[in-house]
Amino acid sequence: MTARSTDRSTLRLPAFVPFRLNRLAGAVSEHLAASYRKRFALEVPEWRVIATVGQERDSTAQFIAASTRMHKTRVSRAIAHLIRRGLIERAASTQDRRELPLRLSGAGRRLYAQLVPLALAREQELLSCMGAAERHAFLGALSRLESHLKL
Repeated sequence: MTARSTDRSTLRLPAFVPFRLNRLAGAVSEHLAASYRKRFALEVPEWRVIATVGQERDSTAQFIAASTRMHKTRVSRAIAHLIRRGLIERAASTQDRRELPLRLSGAGRRLYAQLVPLALAREQELLSCMGAAERHAFLGALSRLESHLKL
């Protein structure tokens, strides 16, 4: 059932686009998490921190929270766990001593090098249920929604 076919005065949660997007995002996250949880003992917040720090050198906890839209408590816990595991480290900042930048350690860089191809392969597997035109339209629609919401 599509949102268009529902009575506009009644909220039908299964057809409500924000609910569908949230449910889809959770399922997609779990789909990806299954592979890196088993292989690398990483949970979703930890994976997001590793992915962000690996892509954005000298990321801060504040930047990670803003860019991943995770709550700062989840980000802080993930960072603490990854530091204990020796996968990320704090670097001294000459600009602001309150917010120390994060970097991947040597072990973190090696893990990131293994994570990236796995994540990209899972993305391709996920999108394989669509033809090229559908994939193009879907990615375009996602971009428009993100732009509309200023993400």
